Amino acid sequence: MTTELSDFNSHRIEGWAREGGMPFSVPLYSQIDGNLWMSGCPRGSAPEQFKFIICLYPWEHYVIREHQIYLGAQMFDHADLPDEGILLALARHVNEARKLAPTLVHCQAGLNRSGLVTALALIESGKTPDEAIGLLREKRCDAVLCNKAFEGWLRGRA
Repeated sequence: MTTELSDFNSHRIEGWAREGGMPFSVPLYSQIDGNLWMSGCPRGSAPEQFKFIICLYPWEHYVIREHQIYLGAQMFDHADLPDEGILLALARHVNEARKLAPTLVHCQAGLNRSGLVTALALIESGKTPDEAIGLLREKRCDAVLCNKAFEGWLRGRA
């Protein structure tokens, strides 16, 4: 039996974003655009609807099902940006994956690390930085990319 993603969205992630210093309350999963989704990381299996899972918080990752493809990268949510080449490779992977099937990008709360890679994927696919950041905040919450170093780097890509 397939569980609908709406069933999972009765679960919320709540807390205080250390980078950015703001409270947040977000659904576990947020559809950003077509096959592109963002989330935080609960314990257990990822919903079976996702074919591709990009994990940016390997300290807590989903249990991957047999049909799912997993890519993990260790990233930190602080003022030091990850290597630009790695960010671009991750964004390009996200864009290729979402052309094929539902793709989930997740980190701990689904705000900064996943926001950085997801926004960069959107920028690489033609959106302006303002459009990409605005879309993530509209679809997930205002606390997305509250890490000012991440947001500033993305805005500098205009």
